[in-house]
Amino acid sequence: MVARFGIDDVRPQVSGRTLPSKAVVGEVVPVSALVWREGHDAVAATLVITSPDGEQYSVHMHPEPYRPDYVHSVFVPDEQGLWQFRVDAWSDVMATWRNAVTKKLAAGQSAAELANDLAHGIELFTAATEQTPAPDAAVLSDAASALADDSLPLQQRVEAGLSEDVLDVLAAYPLRDLVSHGPVCDVLVERREALVNSWYELFPRSTGGRDESGAPVHGTWATTAQALDRVAAMGFDTVYFPPIHPIGEVNRKGRNNSVTAAPGDVGSPWAIGSKDGGHDAFHPELGGEEEFLDMLHHADQLGLEIALDFALQAAPDHPWAEDHPEFFTVLADGTIAYAENPPKKYQDIYPINFDNAPETLYDEVYRVIMYWVELGISTFRVDNPHTKPVNFWHWLIAKVHETHPDVIFLAEAFTRPPRMYGLSKAGFSQSYTHFTWKVSKEELTDFTQLLIDVADVSRPNLFVNTPDILHASLQQGGPAAFALRATLAATISPLWGVYSGYELYESIPVHGGSEEYMDSEKYQLRPRDFEAALERGQSLEPYLTLLNRIRREQPALQQLRQIRFHEATNDQIIAYSKVDAVTGNAVLVVVNLDPWHMQEGMVHIDAASLGLDHGEPFPVHDLITGDRYTWNEHNYVQLVPQQNVAHIFRLPEVAPERREALAYRQISDHDYRP
Repeated sequence: MVARFGIDDVRPQVSGRTLPSKAVVGEVVPVSALVWREGHDAVAATLVITSPDGEQYSVHMHPEPYRPDYVHSVFVPDEQGLWQFRVDAWSDVMATWRNAVTKKLAAGQSAAELANDLAHGIELFTAATEQTPAPDAAVLSDAASALADDSLPLQQRVEAGLSEDVLDVLAAYPLRDLVSHGPVCDVLVERREALVNSWYELFPRSTGGRDESGAPVHGTWATTAQALDRVAAMGFDTVYFPPIHPIGEVNRKGRNNSVTAAPGDVGSPWAIGSKDGGHDAFHPELGGEEEFLDMLHHADQLGLEIALDFALQAAPDHPWAEDHPEFFTVLADGTIAYAENPPKKYQDIYPINFDNAPETLYDEVYRVIMYWVELGISTFRVDNPHTKPVNFWHWLIAKVHETHPDVIFLAEAFTRPPRMYGLSKAGFSQSYTHFTWKVSKEELTDFTQLLIDVADVSRPNLFVNTPDILHASLQQGGPAAFALRATLAATISPLWGVYSGYELYESIPVHGGSEEYMDSEKYQLRPRDFEAALERGQSLEPYLTLLNRIRREQPALQQLRQIRFHEATNDQIIAYSKVDAVTGNAVLVVVNLDPWHMQEGMVHIDAASLGLDHGEPFPVHDLITGDRYTWNEHNYVQLVPQQNVAHIFRLPEVAPERREALAYRQISDHDYRP
């Protein structure tokens, strides 16, 4: 059915409102719509918001200065659950009246010629008075009285209905006519950690140190707990463990992914399952459930959340291979197919076939994940979810959330954008991205703009490295490359992550042209002496700690939907800003993308995007060095990578009346919708 007024292009919405868009508690959610009507009378809009408990409230929507006929507003959800909103369009009879009488007055029309307009104004103000509570109703009643008082000069009679006091009351209690209701849109609001989080990845088995002969010792849950102290001191929020289950012995991989394992080789944690159990069991050398719970308790005391890897695949000697052969693909020769990603072969892993016995498989997977949830795990990093059916993930995540809505699922999906966004729509709270391969200014700018375009449904976790990804920029860039990549990741997205060893500048590939680490921790124990490196001044740990502290203290770096790039005359310098619409906090980041050479140039600031007045100087405080400067719209920058790879400037707080427009301006620049 066509409504009285047009209400089109309502945002945010996902897949024609068949799935909810996303937000977290405390996040600014910008809402916009294209609202139109026939003729020349004024049309206005109201945003109607319904909380999960059914409480409803409304806020006025403002005409957008950047696109004609669009209106926008924002809301900030304060609890988890399914929120709803709709946009109502209505005839703004008061605005239509004001427009008519001001034009006629400007044209010199007399009181007699304006008699009908005055009478209509009295009717409108009387109706508005009746719906407005005291004491504001008196302001409108006085305006109606002035319009009716023919002893007053015409200008004075009309101005009584145009005063700022009147406009303020009407903004709070508008007189709405011919109200049209727009479509109801859903917003799934998750806990804040789904959006604002710093991740650190470590292998528990590598925390055992070395024995007297220098040989690595397999870690335990006790040594893992000790390792968490350092991670917490760096300011990370979540510690992610690769699979902690028994590792298969059949076709076990050796060091550096060699096909044959030597005696004592520990194998890949992703080859899950052996005679000691499967996905619901602990690797025997780490310890059992009681020791694991002790480690979880220690993590909780440190303010850390533990994330587990959820990899749906099995080693050839996994209990499923014997008990549930229907979970796998059996080849013509009667063998079970192992995993391949040509040219890579994973002879130690059987991929799951989700179509052979879906009911049995689904129930078993749900049983396994709920075992860990009930132990206290509320975050999972899911391995290669894009190689499994998306409807399975939608079912599993929804079922888990029925009883445990706090559980966060991170998709490790380095794949094509439609698959990545499809997984986000299916319920994943976060996603890995292609950030590690974006190194030039143009690549980073385009990549970041795309993140904003899909922020209604997809939250990017910018890992700087992983056990599988040692990018050439880190292999060749020296310590400054590690610092600048960390700066970019920590400030572009509220979600970022580091794989252990990054702070030690580990950069040696297994061979030229490879992104695999030499002596990869995926296939062997890798104890590290972080303390010795720190004492030698050969550690990035202090800088990572500083970045995490800055992120915690600057609300602008805790939001995703708004980022603005500023012109820098040097292609090796990138500049961008973020503003938090709740607090007015504003941050400007300037990074030297060249890890070897000093770079300099002019940075031209878009003052309006930062709530600043055109042409006025403003103070900036460098949160890295502590230095303070006075800037204007055109500034010279010089960054020497051996001294400092970036500026992170705290800017003047944005005035309250300018914040909402800045929160929405970024969205209005883009039209991509997944």
